Amino acid sequence: MRTRDLLELLVLAAIWGGSFLFMRVAAPELGPVALIFLRVGIAALCLAPAAALRRRGAHRGRLLPVVVVGAINSAVPFCLLAYATLSVTAGFASILNATSPLWGAMVAHLWLRDRLTPARALGLVIGFGGVVFLVWGRISFRPGGTGLAVVAALAATLSYGVAASYAKRRLGGVDPLAVAAGSQIAAALLLAPAALFLWPAGPVSPRAWGAVAALGVACTAVAYVLYFRLIAHVGPARAISVTFLIPPFAIAWGAMLLGEPLGARTLAGALVVLAGTALATGLVKGSPAPSPAQNPGAVHAHAAASESTSRAPSLRRHQRPRS
Repeated sequence: MRTRDLLELLVLAAIWGGSFLFMRVAAPELGPVALIFLRVGIAALCLAPAAALRRRGAHRGRLLPVVVVGAINSAVPFCLLAYATLSVTAGFASILNATSPLWGAMVAHLWLRDRLTPARALGLVIGFGGVVFLVWGRISFRPGGTGLAVVAALAATLSYGVAASYAKRRLGGVDPLAVAAGSQIAAALLLAPAALFLWPAGPVSPRAWGAVAALGVACTAVAYVLYFRLIAHVGPARAISVTFLIPPFAIAWGAMLLGEPLGARTLAGALVVLAGTALATGLVKGSPAPSPAQNPGAVHAHAAASESTSRAPSLRRHQRPRS
């Protein structure tokens, strides 16, 4: 990997790690739904012109799949994560979010019949075991507890896993940037009624508006462009490594800028989750190298569907015929 590509990978991880920080700042004032409506709306305004310039809009007949991806890869999981950050730290939320490749591998095994080797199965066990270790004895479903926040974050990562397999099945051959732009437009339209109904009654601070702008422009639109560049320059297998760099950045941003506590148990749990993810996605020795058929959802959740469509043509050679 060239120095420039490595720098872009680190910048991308820092940006996506910062998304949890920005949600922590803006969600309490705007609420999860209004915040995410603004995030995807801003991203759509940034990505749509880029997709139009490339003249690669979503093909006719693919509108419904793009809308579905907009719902299950952006609108729903983004809102769930924003809700989670109301109760848990940015670092903790990012660690739970790092389980998205685990869900992606499991969903693809059950839905697309992707082969699950012993090493990858062990990775799933280790990864989910790390989640149990993280939350055991630390969550409560009583008023003021973090139980619902943890469930929401894990439901978001499951949604990403379903979105990756759905995009592979239904959006093969469609330009990833067109899917990214179309899905953000769809997500904004889907969230608009609820966002208007739940719009905050009081004034929103400049600090929160700044976090909104950062989420929409940097953490979504710019991040997509960077990710596509990395896929083009180093390939999806290496670009996937951003998954493992996001939690350290999120933990660091939260500790430095929000004063979030950093415990030994959180760090240990993060290492277990990431080790399991590395095995489940085939990124460590002893597990097959990542391939389009074997590595579903093994990208950071924000680009799961877009990354999967970029590899869809080669996936079709591995998929079994539909029943």
